[in-house]
Amino acid sequence: MKLAVLSSGGDAPGMNAAIRTVVKVGLARGHSVVGVRDGYAGLMEGAFRPLALEEVDGLSGRGGTCLGSARSARFHEAEGRARAAEALAAAGVSGLVVIGGNGSLTGAHHLAREAPVKVVGVPASIDNDIGHTRLAIGVDTAVNTIVEACDRIIDTASAHRRAFVVEVMGRDSGFLAMRAGLAAEADAILYAEKKESEDELVERLRGVLRHTFRPGRGKRWCLIVKAEGVKVPTPRLVERLRAQIEEDAPGVEVREVVLGHVVRGGRPSQTDRVIAQRLAFAAVLALEAGMSDRMAAWECPAEVGHPTEDPRVRLVPLAEVLEETRRLLDGTSPVVAARKALLSAAEPILAL
Repeated sequence: MKLAVLSSGGDAPGMNAAIRTVVKVGLARGHSVVGVRDGYAGLMEGAFRPLALEEVDGLSGRGGTCLGSARSARFHEAEGRARAAEALAAAGVSGLVVIGGNGSLTGAHHLAREAPVKVVGVPASIDNDIGHTRLAIGVDTAVNTIVEACDRIIDTASAHRRAFVVEVMGRDSGFLAMRAGLAAEADAILYAEKKESEDELVERLRGVLRHTFRPGRGKRWCLIVKAEGVKVPTPRLVERLRAQIEEDAPGVEVREVVLGHVVRGGRPSQTDRVIAQRLAFAAVLALEAGMSDRMAAWECPAEVGHPTEDPRVRLVPLAEVLEETRRLLDGTSPVVAARKALLSAAEPILAL
């Protein structure tokens, strides 16, 4: 069979490892493999190119995606998807692997139902906001990048007796802030799921600053990790803390750092490479078996989806993935409740 692979949406470290695996496994099992340039935008234009082994050698260690990525509003319309289906048919593609996040997997779900081609998704999102997969490709690297940045910030903060508010990615999910904040010894972690008002946030952080820099404590730095999804802009939050700092912690400076797209880049971790390889391997085998409209999920609950040869990977219907993703994003998923409970238990300890 002829396989195609594309990456779509926000790039995530480990996407290249997934692409390489699709190529190597596909060729090893007697299939031909083409790559689609620039995600769904390229798919609608028929931007296919054959992928040979020599093109993917050493690819697992590179960040970003060698195929390019793009977001396409046109693909969300039936006319755009019809054009993509025509391009797939014209190229003779019978199986498509889609590597990406929520929007990409939504597109894969529609395409699987509307086009005469089998489609399997592979979750890749540094925000870890995809349902029924414990980790998505890119999450581990992103967390490690944030922790390394925070370690460096602590070095300079302790030299000057400063407090830093470090903003990290996570528009609809605070997972990165939660995981990295705990690992980096943050004194406070701010995430949108807690739904605090601006005044509540300010009062909580004023208490953290007073407690961290209290006489006799001897601590010279304070680290506050904030997810970008928190509605209060970071400059506004810092401005309000500065206005009260001489009362709360005399002599302390409050500064801000927005890590932004730094978190997306870099060489993928061992964990992200292995997850990408194992998910992509399962995706190719699923297409061989005639399966479609599925996502290869990492360590999802045993009662969800179908098992594969890999005990860590299950194939979950995309409709179920998207529904659980909706619950993750609106806060009604038990996963979100468990994360919030863990952080709530840890919060009184963080600033000791």
